[in-house]
Amino acid sequence: MNIIFVGKHHGKSRVVSLNWAVGLGLLVAALALVVGSGWAGYQAALQQVKAAEPTPSELVSYWQSRLEEQKAELASVELEAQQEIDALTLRLGEMQGRMLRLDALGQRFVETGIVASEEFNFEEPAAMGGPENASEPESFTAPALSAMIERMEAQLADREQQLRLLDELASQKKLEEEMYVEGRPITWGWLSSKYGYRSDPFTGKRTWHDGVDLAGKEGSDIISVAGGVVTWAGERYGYGNLVEIDHGDGLVTRYGHCKTVKVKVGDIVQKGQVVALMGSTGRSTGPHVHFEVKKDGRSKDPVKYIARSSR
Repeated sequence: MNIIFVGKHHGKSRVVSLNWAVGLGLLVAALALVVGSGWAGYQAALQQVKAAEPTPSELVSYWQSRLEEQKAELASVELEAQQEIDALTLRLGEMQGRMLRLDALGQRFVETGIVASEEFNFEEPAAMGGPENASEPESFTAPALSAMIERMEAQLADREQQLRLLDELASQKKLEEEMYVEGRPITWGWLSSKYGYRSDPFTGKRTWHDGVDLAGKEGSDIISVAGGVVTWAGERYGYGNLVEIDHGDGLVTRYGHCKTVKVKVGDIVQKGQVVALMGSTGRSTGPHVHFEVKKDGRSKDPVKYIARSSR
């Protein structure tokens, strides 16, 4: 083997002769140097990668930190959801209370006959139904449920206003009916003396009679023909024991010759209430009630008011 060395100056060269063994040794040495350098570089790079990887304790700390963050986020979501549920529950409770009041008002309408009990039963839920939908049922979302509750609240407010107005009208109608003078002041008896001129039972002379006489059994009930306030309850000249009731709007009724008075001045009486028992006190010839009706201080024929109940 020949090795040629070329000089830097003057281009001169020198030839060195080597045998094959020496050349092969040099070649192996050169390859070993190259391989050694590559392996050293690989090991250095590997060490750098290992140094960059987190240790097991660092990984545990990292995932524990992430887990705590997710727990905090979940707790926040649960709190918000619970707050929404609490708010919806409160609104539903208020609506339930309003519904109970409406049911009570509706039941009162049934009891007073304003609506038919056969059509409306406010003690039971409303009847409803229909075929099952083939599509997959879905639960309400919180926003959808909240919107539905808002619509129901608006409908409830509207119904409450309508029912309050109806209740006011019904109460006014009931009051008018209660104060409406009609019917007989006795449960059993007969007309023994009419309103107007008649022959006086004591003198036989033609005299004016301000009311009608209704005869019956002594001790039987005398009832008020309308609701009102008692303005007289006791003895009065000519009437014996007298009950006088003011029904408002200038209307007054009187019930005379009572055996026993069951009310006192200032009492509020209802239509049909027993106010006295039939007797023959005062200027009387036998058990009866002298029944008068006065309008603005002037006497009216009680028969006209008695006849109202038959219309």
